[in-house]
Amino acid sequence: MILGKIFGKTTTTNFKFLANSGAKKFEFVQVYHKEYDYVLCQISELERNEDSLVGKCVVIGYMDDGLIKRPRVPFEPEMEVLKAEDEFISKIIQLYKSKDGAYIGLLEGKSIKVYLDLKKLLTKHIAILAKTGAGKSYAAGVLLEEIMDKKVPLVILDPHGEYAQLKYKNVEDKKLMRKFGIEPRAYSNVREYGDSELDPNIIPLRLNSALSQSELLHLLPKMSSTQTGLLYNAANDISKVKFNELLLNLEMEENNAKFTLMNNIDYLHNLNLFSDSFTSYNEIVQSGRCSIINFKGITPDVQEIIAYKMLKDLFEARKKDQVPPFFLIVEEAHNFCPERSFGETRCSKIIRTIASEGRKFGLGLCVISQRPARIDKSVLSQCTTQIILKITNPNDLKAVYQSVEGITLEAQEEIKNLPIGTALVTGIVDMPLFVDIRPRMTKHGGHTVDILPGAEDGDFFDKVEKFEDKGLLPVIKPKTSLKDLQLMSKRKIKSVDTVLIPAYLFLCQEKNKEFNLLVESIHGRIVLDVENLRVASLPDLGKLSKQELKTLEAAFRLKNFTLPIFISKTGFGMGVKDHLIKLIKLGYLANEGGTIKLTNKYVLSNLSKKACYSKINFSQLNYSKKLNGRISLDNLKTKLSKFVNVMDQRECFIVKYEIKYE
Repeated sequence: MILGKIFGKTTTTNFKFLANSGAKKFEFVQVYHKEYDYVLCQISELERNEDSLVGKCVVIGYMDDGLIKRPRVPFEPEMEVLKAEDEFISKIIQLYKSKDGAYIGLLEGKSIKVYLDLKKLLTKHIAILAKTGAGKSYAAGVLLEEIMDKKVPLVILDPHGEYAQLKYKNVEDKKLMRKFGIEPRAYSNVREYGDSELDPNIIPLRLNSALSQSELLHLLPKMSSTQTGLLYNAANDISKVKFNELLLNLEMEENNAKFTLMNNIDYLHNLNLFSDSFTSYNEIVQSGRCSIINFKGITPDVQEIIAYKMLKDLFEARKKDQVPPFFLIVEEAHNFCPERSFGETRCSKIIRTIASEGRKFGLGLCVISQRPARIDKSVLSQCTTQIILKITNPNDLKAVYQSVEGITLEAQEEIKNLPIGTALVTGIVDMPLFVDIRPRMTKHGGHTVDILPGAEDGDFFDKVEKFEDKGLLPVIKPKTSLKDLQLMSKRKIKSVDTVLIPAYLFLCQEKNKEFNLLVESIHGRIVLDVENLRVASLPDLGKLSKQELKTLEAAFRLKNFTLPIFISKTGFGMGVKDHLIKLIKLGYLANEGGTIKLTNKYVLSNLSKKACYSKINFSQLNYSKKLNGRISLDNLKTKLSKFVNVMDQRECFIVKYEIKYE
């Protein structure tokens, strides 16, 4: 298709042409050259005068011995400008699939698949930059899927717990996936490390407690020269610093400056991060494994400590070839390696080192940020491939322009206007490419919290007149959404009622350990499982006599027994039989063929094992029924206080879906 003819002055890099109405900005065109055959170009801008449409073009080049070269002789005037064929674009830009290619999407406005060279990524690094909500975590998830397909080990620093969804299929975007030629899939070899007290499904992360003097000095807050001298003196005879030995040596010092120093070291020790039985780095970095360091719920100060020690050890292990080559992803990179004018973190230096030296040792780096202006410039400049989504902040735009090679003024302006899901990708060829990012094959975990109803509740504004104004409610929802239930159901669903069950989420303490207990306020039972609404009751011990309490305590110790064994073990007389019968009637015990055992009806101890890890979210729900609580907060607190220390509570509602089938 002819789009126009060249006129006026031409150079080896630019030219203008009189365009017809079919020309579009950033469209690829091809122009015949007498010496080089067809050459690929791109429309960088269109200007409309009173009687004409003028297109400005940038010359990309032609293929010569596998390399893209620019003509050394300008085009002649009057040469026809043709719309570039897909096959020609793919040939010049080399977008063909290869065994090391990562499929990230389609060239904007084309059906041409775009692949990133993973060999380059592992040695040249990549940055994914965008404003909040523009899709940077989504684009990162697409890239991670491709890397996992190639069995490259991944280590992700994940401040918000977004990437665990790689374990689950994306079942919502099947229609869009067909357009991009992919299918839903999940990755099983995904491991999460972090604080297991916040989430029992997470593997506890422990760092090597054998610290060098320089590492300890780096982890501690800035010290005076006197304190530094005390530290070196105390650690002088210790090859690898151990906290207990160091504190013992400092205790023997007579200088009062030791007390602040001891407090700081004691703080590090009490974090329970460092252990002789630390998490093996060969466990974290394995072929085909994605290891996520989940920082959700962990303070920024502790995040820095973990990132510094782990990245330093991994970098040293990689240099010595003790772990395989791997790819490191740093989400919210501006918090871990900020520009120096914004301050230094404990892990700034090691990330700068990985950015500048990691390529020599097969350690690839991906930095992801919503604030490019706040990322260390030396780190950003090492990322030769960049995936840039919509950015509007002037300072962030300036930082992007300075770090991207070969970007035109027109492309710079376009970054502010990029639609969600379209990215400017640099580093594939000299010219930046506009790419429609493909849908994820796995579930996306980086959704913004929406205070209005989600997709499962329909379009709020269309239906608002049908429902009374019910306001924002503190709710705990099951993990399985209404949409998931409909997809998983083998029977046809007639209707679904959303029922709100009143409850309290109590913050409790048991043996210096804090945890949450979810208690519904209709019957006062502890909710063990929000998904299936499994519950257990707290016993009302005030209704038992002293002898019955002693009998129950003994039964709890023995777990299961016959009457003769119980009498012989406890020394109680035959009168205990009546107490056991009463406890069986009350449901504390059960008699199964002469063997008496504890039932699961009541929770008698270790309430921390019944902890609730679900979070309260504020949502506007279209519910069918909202039940009323029968037991007051004071009564619930009094009952709980006999077993644990109740520190705080929050009122909420448990969401239950009642399904009716046809």
